[in-house]
Amino acid sequence: MSEELKNSPIEDFDWEAFEKGETQREKSQEELEKTYDMSLGSFKDHEVTEGTVISINKREVVVNIGAKSDGIIPFNEFRYNPDLKVGDSVEVYVESQEDRKGQLVLSHKKARASKSWERVNQALDNDEIIKGYIKCRTKGGMIVDVFGIEAFLPGSQIDVKPIRDYDVYVNKTMEFKVVKINQEFKNVVVSHKALIEAELEQQRKEIIAKLEKGQVLEGTVKNITPYGVFIDLGGVDGLIHITDLSWGRVNNPNDIVEPDQKLNVVILDFDEEKKRIALGLKQLLPHPWDALDAELKVGDRVKGKVVVMTDYGAFVEIAAGVEGLIHVSEMSWSQHLRSAQDFMKVGDEVEAQILTLDREERKMSLGIKQLKDDPWETIETKYPVGSKHAAKVRNFTNFGVFVELEEGVDGLIHISDLSWTKKIKHPSEFTQIGAEIEVAVLEIDKENRRLSLGHKQLEDNPWDVFETVYTVGSVHEGTITEMLDKGAVISLPHGVEGFATPKHLQKEDGSQAKQGETLEFKVIEFNKDAKRIILSHSRIFEDEQKAEVRKPKAPRAKAADEPVVANNLEKTTLGDISSLAALKAKLEKGE
Repeated sequence: MSEELKNSPIEDFDWEAFEKGETQREKSQEELEKTYDMSLGSFKDHEVTEGTVISINKREVVVNIGAKSDGIIPFNEFRYNPDLKVGDSVEVYVESQEDRKGQLVLSHKKARASKSWERVNQALDNDEIIKGYIKCRTKGGMIVDVFGIEAFLPGSQIDVKPIRDYDVYVNKTMEFKVVKINQEFKNVVVSHKALIEAELEQQRKEIIAKLEKGQVLEGTVKNITPYGVFIDLGGVDGLIHITDLSWGRVNNPNDIVEPDQKLNVVILDFDEEKKRIALGLKQLLPHPWDALDAELKVGDRVKGKVVVMTDYGAFVEIAAGVEGLIHVSEMSWSQHLRSAQDFMKVGDEVEAQILTLDREERKMSLGIKQLKDDPWETIETKYPVGSKHAAKVRNFTNFGVFVELEEGVDGLIHISDLSWTKKIKHPSEFTQIGAEIEVAVLEIDKENRRLSLGHKQLEDNPWDVFETVYTVGSVHEGTITEMLDKGAVISLPHGVEGFATPKHLQKEDGSQAKQGETLEFKVIEFNKDAKRIILSHSRIFEDEQKAEVRKPKAPRAKAADEPVVANNLEKTTLGDISSLAALKAKLEKGE
């Protein structure tokens, strides 16, 4: 500074006041402070005001609000706005005009928070596009910082296609629309998908307008579900149903396609109103039936894999997309009703014979029993009438027992052919299901595939012997085993039974015989064919009484060695007893 300027007088200096000893310094100071205060912006602590960005670096943003000093705000409070630049006007919250270091303390985050609900509601009402910063992942979606508020971004609202990696979106700033606000809980839901749906809707309309059935398009696998595959056709989605993925059976679509795979598909059908597009993949390939060996014919043997099991049969795939049905009746020569699961299961490799083949209807029936000889073709040779065999009890009926001699060869033992002597009311009294039983072939019905079998025929007919023992008029000891309305069943020696009517059960003293009593009975009827013996107890003493009446008054004297014959009654002789003993031993051996 020049010497002249240093010594130049102050024009407005008040020398009079100076001579009086008055200083104008204090007055000038007050005016100066007043003037300085007026130059500062009007704001108070804990209020929101506008500021101007004067500098930016990686750590902080310096903002001038017209205060004594500038405020410094951490840069991460502006991360939602990566385009922030010097000169931009921003809202700040005045924490304190001076901290301990005399520094102005500002917060952009709190300023945004104080007005965030107003802005969020305004954005929802105006369908406004806003920016937000994706902070982190959470269950079901992402957390987004919008105007300082933590909003929820559902996973389904990130994009129009399914998201496989959410982490790539963390720490990104994106545009959103507010789609829902819960005022009570102050929850905000935003969507990025909503921004592009309007554009996609227009594209979708344009694409659908150009679609035609049979048209082949290239698409990208967008999503795979258990029932089919969604394909992105460039702005519009179509569905390939699981049945249209392959000519063969598909259990899991993942076996045919994979995510993001590009492939050609054909349009099967579409609905403009419902925006549904049905696509096909297998239709681009020739039908397997068309490629089936032209030489294949009924009677040929084929190999395949069981793909589906049902109670009535099994579906066997002999080539990709070519299946034949083996009905359960074609799995075995047996006539027993059984389930197909008894013979095979899914995944089994089987060999079968073609029974029917319809190329037009694309149907084929197969059989596996035909690979074995039909046992009924040689039934007379293997099971001639009179031959004896071991069989297995399969089932009961009221009239007999069904048995199986071998797979496919069944027979019936009538209840009357189970025993010569026992009165059997139901076959379960004689044998049980699953047990083995010896049988003799009685009759063959080859046409109807039936065998008549017998069990009692394995032994001689004891009634041939009974005929000589239980002659009419002979007397035998018997025990009453069962009392019926029409009479009583009487057990005779060696397992044979007889029957007596009530009038033939009367004793000599006039009382009636009871169950469990052992008495003598006279045979009054013997029927070998019907295997029936009719007995009488009362006839014994009635005949004796008649004999007494006919006796002469003076009978001659008997010699000491003359045998005594009692009233013309026949008793069981020693010879009869010997025959019965031999029969008993034979029956016991047979049983």
